[in-house]
Amino acid sequence: MSRDELDIPNIKSYWIKEADEALTVAEHLFEKEDYSYALFFGHLAVEKILKALYVDLKEEHAPPIHHLIRIARLAGLSLDEEKTDALILISSFNIEARYPDIKRSFRKKCTQQYTLEQMRIIKETFRWLKETLT
Repeated sequence: MSRDELDIPNIKSYWIKEADEALTVAEHLFEKEDYSYALFFGHLAVEKILKALYVDLKEEHAPPIHHLIRIARLAGLSLDEEKTDALILISSFNIEARYPDIKRSFRKKCTQQYTLEQMRIIKETFRWLKETLT
């Protein structure tokens, strides 16, 4: 399918809806005290809103990758140190929640207070990316 045949508004809308749903799931998981998976779904929300932004800016399908910095750079976003650090942190939740070590140290690290702070960073990053959409 050529670029001219892509329904960019529909593809972008798909990613936005997916992102919003993933953030809602993250919030539900937090409420249920399932903290490591709340952070995992927080990562998914940021990944999906980044993919909406990629589609919006590049007018093509988003790449099938999960590394947030890479998606942001491929989209052509300018990232300051704070935004870069936030995306690196949030990317780590994808790996740590998906592939826990034998000692389950990530899950032990995910206390209510820790997760609350990380969810704040996820929501701030999500909001920034969503506001960047045209």
